[in-house]
Amino acid sequence: MKLLLTGFDPFGGEPINPAWEAVKRVSDQVGDVEVVKLMVPTVFYKSIDTVAAAIEKEKPDAVLCIGQAGGRFDLTPERVAININDARIPDNEGNQPLDGPVFEDGETAYFATLPIKAMAEEIRKAGVPASVSNTAGTYVCNHLMYGVLYTLANKYPDVRGGFMHVPFITSQVINRKPIAPSLSLEQIVTGIEAAVKAIGENQEDIKTVEGQTH
Repeated sequence: MKLLLTGFDPFGGEPINPAWEAVKRVSDQVGDVEVVKLMVPTVFYKSIDTVAAAIEKEKPDAVLCIGQAGGRFDLTPERVAININDARIPDNEGNQPLDGPVFEDGETAYFATLPIKAMAEEIRKAGVPASVSNTAGTYVCNHLMYGVLYTLANKYPDVRGGFMHVPFITSQVINRKPIAPSLSLEQIVTGIEAAVKAIGENQEDIKTVEGQTH
C-alpha cells in the first residue's frame, strides 16, 4: 500500500510548522505502508493543485494531509470538510477569501474516507492523546481537505483520503502568555505513524464512541 502524506509550510508568522516538521521525520515504511511525503504551501488553491499533481504522479492508495491547529492539545483526525473559504488571516501569498465556496460544483461537504476512529484509537495506544474532530475550520486546512476529497471523488474514487490536525510543538509556546497546549515533535511523529498504521490495517472504520456533545 502507498500513502501520500502531506504537511504545510509555516504560516501566520510562525517560524516552523509542526505539520511538516513531523511529516518529514515519519518513517518511509510503516508496517506494510509505503509513505511518500510532500510539503504543501499554505496558499488557497495552490495547496490543492500541489496535492492533486502528486496524486496523479504517485498514484497512492490513500492520502493523509497534516496541518497545525494551535490551541488543540491532541492529534485530531478530521471527520468532515465543508465547501467554504472564510479566511481569518491572509495565506502565505496574501489571499484572504471570505464567504465563498471552494468549488462551485462541489458538494456541500465531503466526509473523510479514512478510518478516523481507528486512527484516533491507534494513536492513543501509542501513548499520544487523540480524538476525532468535527470541524477542520474555514482556513487552508479545511480548504485542502475539501479539495483533496473533491479531487478523489471526481477522479480517483478508489483512493481514500482525509486530514489530521496536530498541536503546536513545545518550542512554539515557550513565550506565549498564557502558554498554549503543545506536544513534543517526537510525540507528534509517533502519533502520525500510528495513524498511518491504522490506515494500512483498516479498510473500513471501527465502531466505537468518538462523538462529541459540543
